[in-house]
Amino acid sequence: MAIRRALVSVSDKTGIVAFCKELTQQGVQVISTGGTKTLLEQENVPGVGISEVTGFPEILDGRVKTLHPAVHSGLLAIRDNAEHRRAMEQLGLDYIDLVVVNLYPFKETIAKPDVSYEDAIENIDIGGPTMLRSAAKNHAFVTVVTDAADYEQVLAELKAGGDTTLETRKRLAAKVFRHTAAYDALISDYFAKQLDEPLPEKLTVTYEKIQDLRYGENPHQQAAFYRKPLAGAGSITTAEQLHGKELSYNNINDANAALAIVKEFDEPAVVAVKHMNPCGVGIGRDIDEAYRKAYEADPTSIFGGIVAANRTIDKVTAERLSDIFLEIVIAPDFTPEALGILQRKKNIRLLRMGGLSSAAERRPEWLVTSVEGGMLIQQSDVHSLSDADLKVVTTREPTPEELKQLLFSWKVVKHVKSNAILLAKDSMTIGVGAGQMNRVGAARIAIEQAGEKARGAVLASDAFFPMGDTLELAAKAGITAVIQPGGSIKDEESIAVANAHNIAMVFTGVRHFKH
Repeated sequence: MAIRRALVSVSDKTGIVAFCKELTQQGVQVISTGGTKTLLEQENVPGVGISEVTGFPEILDGRVKTLHPAVHSGLLAIRDNAEHRRAMEQLGLDYIDLVVVNLYPFKETIAKPDVSYEDAIENIDIGGPTMLRSAAKNHAFVTVVTDAADYEQVLAELKAGGDTTLETRKRLAAKVFRHTAAYDALISDYFAKQLDEPLPEKLTVTYEKIQDLRYGENPHQQAAFYRKPLAGAGSITTAEQLHGKELSYNNINDANAALAIVKEFDEPAVVAVKHMNPCGVGIGRDIDEAYRKAYEADPTSIFGGIVAANRTIDKVTAERLSDIFLEIVIAPDFTPEALGILQRKKNIRLLRMGGLSSAAERRPEWLVTSVEGGMLIQQSDVHSLSDADLKVVTTREPTPEELKQLLFSWKVVKHVKSNAILLAKDSMTIGVGAGQMNRVGAARIAIEQAGEKARGAVLASDAFFPMGDTLELAAKAGITAVIQPGGSIKDEESIAVANAHNIAMVFTGVRHFKH
């Protein structure tokens, strides 16, 4: 077979004029529609309009132009099927060997903050996906192109042998079905949001590859990094890497965890993360004080960790950061002096992260977790606690300073793997017990890490105490105030222990399990 006729209709016209000129030089007739036809005529590229092929005008503001038997017969006819050939000859129809189509810019349209519903609907392509699917189905005979990046290979094969190889046609057909599936998924998601149906009976999601990764959590696991088509600022998927090696799978996971925690704070804050758990969190008058607290919280675990800040990194802070080995530093920006200091370290990755909204402006997103044979979907945990939400259940109420530390610790403990216990003092974490099979074990780890600093500190628990043993440990360590959800059938036991040791305890009524 040979490519003799091509149908070209593109919204994104990148490279299309040069491509079509090359086609015509190879003796290929170019059929075009609408704006593509106008552009090719302006550039003196010979060809014919779609109406000359169909014998029917483009109507309804261009909504109907390629939905015609003359088009789809030419695309779907099986060339080595005698019945198909006979039908084409009897009806005076001709084959179409190459389709070059990309779709109306639906994604770009709905990304506009002021887009109207009517404008969104008008940018749903109908004829384009239909032609793509027809051509891709019949890829044994038809070449179909959706991406300008493929023009060069198609031309090279056309020049070499008059047609593309079957292998190329298969690859391009597979690309078409991914392309149209992603397009339809965006439309489906748009309607779900319009109708406030976030959990429909069928859920189709689409992502765009950012990069292949060297490996996953471990070297024997294959991995890649994808993002949502309309991912907004303030996520690791839209960060700008200013320096350092390519991000790894574990880097990305840890960086995402660090970002989630630092977004809890409006005041200057720094978060250090190791293996998805915070090892140090601090807030201060400026970013340097916040970093010093985050570092002092656990000088051992921060080594080789990820640091996220919610303020620009300045020269002084950069000098402190450069004193130890860190995998990543994430911040809204870096001063030129800070960037120069940190770029001296060859392996550190520096990410500039815009769009960190205030804690009050955060909105829940839908998070997807894979399970074998399916997936779970839930809203992200962006619950924010205020003083008014707290219920004091002990005889002694927390002091203003204790209350401040309790609220600080509650913002952090929600991001610690369950079972979780966190100790805080002077607006910094001093002990973190993460991912333990029982709450007493988590408390022991946090208290041991804090050491003498535990005296006068506060304790936060991500879920209720099933009995009073955790509070007994807290009392021995000198903890003075506790925050926890409450809700256990043995709450009264815990309250009694707290009262016996003059510990102020408040219930939040909210649990923060993070498995």
